[in-house]
Amino acid sequence: MSASKLIDKQIAELPDWRGKTITKLRKIIHEADPEIAEEWKWNTAVFSHNGLVVAVGAFKGNVKMNFFQGANLPDPRKLFNAGLDAKKTRAIDFHETDKINEPALKDLIRAAVTQNRSNPTGQ
Repeated sequence: MSASKLIDKQIAELPDWRGKTITKLRKIIHEADPEIAEEWKWNTAVFSHNGLVVAVGAFKGNVKMNFFQGANLPDPRKLFNAGLDAKKTRAIDFHETDKINEPALKDLIRAAVTQNRSNPTGQ
């Protein structure tokens, strides 16, 4: 099964707010950079462009966006709220009532893609 179909399946199995949030984040990711590819790694949705950009996964009380090179990214809007002490990654945890700052999130995704272009492999 293709990565896109596995992501669709994951979303379909989450009929609550988490599935809707993943759908919205997926749309934002592709709007930020239409060339981003969908992959399925570690049993979760992974988005890549010249290397790993971000993973999006559902947990019991949140949806997490994990930026693989997040420690190297500018975050002027302070979107990162999890994994702040990690050596390379940074994450954003979304909860049911959270509003998504789409323009700032798109900027962060674009910065991650730009980072990968300067360091192809993104790892």
